[in-house]
Amino acid sequence: MAEAPTPLFEIDGLHVSAPDGSPILRGVDLTILPGELHALMGPNGSGKSTLASTLMGSPEYTVTAGSIRFRGDDITDWGADLRGRAGIFLAFQYPQAIQGVSVLNFLRQALSARKGLDLSMLELRLSIMEWMERLDMDPAFADRYLNDGFSGGEKKRNEVLQMAILEPEVAVLDETDSGLDIDALRVVARGVQEVRRDRPELGVLAITHYQRLLEELDPDHVHLLVDGRIVESGGPELAHRLEDEGYGAWQRPA
Repeated sequence: MAEAPTPLFEIDGLHVSAPDGSPILRGVDLTILPGELHALMGPNGSGKSTLASTLMGSPEYTVTAGSIRFRGDDITDWGADLRGRAGIFLAFQYPQAIQGVSVLNFLRQALSARKGLDLSMLELRLSIMEWMERLDMDPAFADRYLNDGFSGGEKKRNEVLQMAILEPEVAVLDETDSGLDIDALRVVARGVQEVRRDRPELGVLAITHYQRLLEELDPDHVHLLVDGRIVESGGPELAHRLEDEGYGAWQRPA
C-alpha cells in the first residue's frame, strides 16, 4: 500500500484577529499536498484576504490560536522574509507600484533573496524573456518601474512572472482575477497553468469571489469560507453549486 504524500502546507485550527483585537478567522483547517490546486471562495468580509496576508506573515494580523506548517516545519512565528526565502509566494490582490525600481531589478533582488543567486542583468533578462512571451507581456516592461502605469491585467501578469522566476513551493493567489476582463483573466490563468506544468510539485491556493477563474484553473479542491470558517469543501461542483445558489445557504442569519 502506497504511503500518503507528505503535506506541503498545513493550516490547523487557525484563529486570527485584527489590529483592534476583533476576531476575523475562527478556526481554519486546510491541507495542501504537492501539486494540488485549492480554490478558496467566500463573500466580502469572510476573511479571505486576511488568510492570505497571515499565510505570508503579515504583522498586521495576530494569530491567537492554531498553527501554520510548511513541509512539516511550524512557521506560525516566521516573518514574511523567512517565508519568502523558504518558498512561499503571495500574488497580491492590489500589486503596488514602486518608483525607481525596474521589473528587472526587482526580480534580480528577489531572486538573490530567495535562492542566493546573483545573476547578471543579461542572464536574468534572457531567463525572463520566454516567460514574458508566454504571459503576453511586452519585453519593454522589463525596464519599466515595477507596476508603474501598468494596467490591472499587466500588474497581475507581472505577479505571475514573479512566481515563474522565483520558483516557490507554495503560491497563494489573492483574488488574482480582481478587476480583470475575461480576456486578461484567461491570459493570467494560462500563465498560472504554465508555471504549474513547469513545476508539477507546486501547491497553489487561489482565492477568488468568482467561478470564472476556476473554469480556467480547474482546481482539485474548492473550499467555502464564511464568517472566518471553512464551512464546506468539495470538488469543482461546489463552485457550480455556489454559482447557482449564492452564499445565502451558508451564511448565518444576522
